[in-house]
Amino acid sequence: MGGASLLHLASAVVAAGLVFPAVAVGAPEPPPLPVLPIPTAAQLRWQRREVIMFFHLGMNTFTDSELGTGAEDPALFAPAALNASQWMDAAAAAGASLAILVAKHHDGFCLWPSAYTAHSVHASPWRGGAGDVVREFAAAARARGVDAGLYLSPWDLHDQRYGREVAYNEYYLAQLHEILTGYGSLSEIWFDGHKDKNATNMTYHFQEWFQTVRQLQSSSIIFSDAGPDVRWVGNEDGFVGTTCWSTVNRSMITIGATGIENYLNNGDPWGADWVPPECDVTIRPGWFWHKNETAKTLSQLLNIYYTSVGRNCVLLLNAPPNTTGLVEDADIARLREFRAAVTRIFGTDLAEGSTARASSERGGGFAAGNVLDGRDDTYWAPMAEDGYWVELRRPAGARAFNVVRIQEHVALGQRVERHEVYVDGVAVASGTTVGHKRLHRLARPVVGRTVKIWFAARRGPPLVSAVGLHLDPHETTRAPQYKLNGIAP
Repeated sequence: MGGASLLHLASAVVAAGLVFPAVAVGAPEPPPLPVLPIPTAAQLRWQRREVIMFFHLGMNTFTDSELGTGAEDPALFAPAALNASQWMDAAAAAGASLAILVAKHHDGFCLWPSAYTAHSVHASPWRGGAGDVVREFAAAARARGVDAGLYLSPWDLHDQRYGREVAYNEYYLAQLHEILTGYGSLSEIWFDGHKDKNATNMTYHFQEWFQTVRQLQSSSIIFSDAGPDVRWVGNEDGFVGTTCWSTVNRSMITIGATGIENYLNNGDPWGADWVPPECDVTIRPGWFWHKNETAKTLSQLLNIYYTSVGRNCVLLLNAPPNTTGLVEDADIARLREFRAAVTRIFGTDLAEGSTARASSERGGGFAAGNVLDGRDDTYWAPMAEDGYWVELRRPAGARAFNVVRIQEHVALGQRVERHEVYVDGVAVASGTTVGHKRLHRLARPVVGRTVKIWFAARRGPPLVSAVGLHLDPHETTRAPQYKLNGIAP
């Protein structure tokens, strides 16, 4: 085609209005593409809770056991001073925005007057047989501004239908329908896959149960070994491994199976499903109240916090009411002490006043300084490159710190697979995953002018929403303070 013809074609294109306009000067850079899978809005809200509460009350409370038989007399259930509002005092003491009640444990005794069994509070002397613990719990939570959740055990040692697949699943689903429709909005439904290895063989219809929750409580988070929204962490000690991906392949998890604990604990960097872990642990040795047990120490609870919330999990803390129906005052005091310590540590960010620079920046809306603005919806995004780092330069006279906090913008996926922390050029911490939050406790408090974090992320450039520096006074007694540049304080 000759030059005259090309000129004629170009003129025709312009005349037809088919020339694409240039990008406007000063237009913002769009966000990077997400790395799938990504969390739902409900999963993001759940993750930001960080600490939630569990309450175990039932037949085991009155028989001084952890696992009942299903043959207990309902007359044993007599918590004369039960006050669910006092339980919310415990939740508030821990700083929890969600509380979960065990509505039915493995012994099959129901804390609400179920129409489908005689083995419930209706057959007990409590409240003259007219009581409903679930109703009082939900009302107390609502009055206190705490979201409510319920646990309904699939394993049932009382009901005679257990072991008959269709009959028992119909029974369980009927009870699930009762608790999902009778007590207002619920924020989490807990499906425990546990049963003894010698228990009657039983096939649970989890998918029917899950879809019923979706139908009747569409905004509720569903917990089980395999989610679909939140997974078990693989232990009941309140910790996750040093590597914790929010992603797994749900098809690789059989609810209630053994041998899956490590997979649940670590997650899967190439998992197709976003199912972050929940760390369940009781503040006492037992899940139910026992007279001769006491709460864990503050040091133990803080260590649990660092190895759960500080490793990309939500911490589910159990505080069992006693035989009178109240959480022990000493337990509430310990929870309050725990929350005060967390607030003291993380209420002050010693990175404040710092400036930030990075290996690169995607654009003005994704500057390194976003890691310091205290917002969840902003983040540093680098250009695609071989190495990624962000560095804080602290002001003169900055205080010593011994905790480094790093947070990813997980709304667009989890990416960081390895990272290292340097203060004044000296390595002080390293790890693998970050996720919603990663907390590093340093061996000693340090006073440094620069804090640099290097990231490796094969799943796409890291998106970092926050870097914080904190002082944990409970850690400072382990070793004298020092400066990384070798100058004594």
